[in-house]
Amino acid sequence: MADELDELIDFLSNSSPQVRGAAADIVRGLTGDSDGLRSLAARADRALPALLRLLASVGGGGAGEAAADSLVNLSQDGDLAARLVVLGAVAAAMDVMVKRGGEQPKLARSLVMLLVNLTQVESGISALLQVGDEKVQGLYVAKLVRSFCRSSCDSEDEDIFEHIASILVNISKVEAGRRILMEPKRGLLKQIIGQFDSTNQLRKKGVAGTIRNCCFEADTQIQNLLSIAEYLWPALLLPVAGKKIYSEEDRSKMPPELANALSHEREAVDDSEIRERALEAIYMIVMQDDGRKAFWSVNGPRILQVGYEDEEDLKVMGAYELIGSLLVGKGEIEQDQEQGEDKPQ
Repeated sequence: MADELDELIDFLSNSSPQVRGAAADIVRGLTGDSDGLRSLAARADRALPALLRLLASVGGGGAGEAAADSLVNLSQDGDLAARLVVLGAVAAAMDVMVKRGGEQPKLARSLVMLLVNLTQVESGISALLQVGDEKVQGLYVAKLVRSFCRSSCDSEDEDIFEHIASILVNISKVEAGRRILMEPKRGLLKQIIGQFDSTNQLRKKGVAGTIRNCCFEADTQIQNLLSIAEYLWPALLLPVAGKKIYSEEDRSKMPPELANALSHEREAVDDSEIRERALEAIYMIVMQDDGRKAFWSVNGPRILQVGYEDEEDLKVMGAYELIGSLLVGKGEIEQDQEQGEDKPQ
């Protein structure tokens, strides 16, 4: 069996497209079970470069798709993912996606999933961010965000780029990634936030996670965050606002983008993780003086008060309460002093 597998790997580089295609299909099948993955992982020094060459070949066709699927399965192993990054898999995936993704949507989807796995390792994140090369740093990210925002589709089966949401969460776990996403001239975070309205839950969850991660920079980037408040507050507050119709008095203290949405009953955001991520982001914003003032200015405390009444998840309730404790200690005092208004009932 070992000799047969070695021969199969050799066939991936055969001069005949038919032979390469048949070999790639067999390898893809092997990566579908644990025994096959272990066998190929033991031959990673030969298998990974061969699959990458096949992926990048102009005439790859179906063989390229099979190679991409195999790399997706293999890269679920962190060690193999790191080895692929060293071999230039991030650049190869981006290059093929840009050149052939439009005409080969299945290939593009597989390449996005490959990048999800590669950005689970630190070296993969650095490669995607293009850290160290100031001339192109952030270019890959900008291309991914553009694809992510242009391809939203109500049918999850047809949403080729939905998994970019997970890539954005991965890269925003590091400071360099957050800085690129939050750079005002690029406007990437604003574009990403726009996808929160998608009916695709993977997109929605990814956007919530990305915003939350970016808010770890609130202590130094609060003004950049507040510069897109018109988009940021609806994305953070509407998921935790409950389903009730808000009174005219409450809505009169909100900007139109919140007041209009809260003037009628809404479907609740069922995913508790999305609600929790939104509240964590709000907490990091209101820890900053300017963030707290902005939160009061949109009647944020009242929204959280109403949303808390509908909440049933204990972890999410704890996130509400954490913000409430902070506002009681700082925000409400500031609100009384600066605006002379009564505390929310």
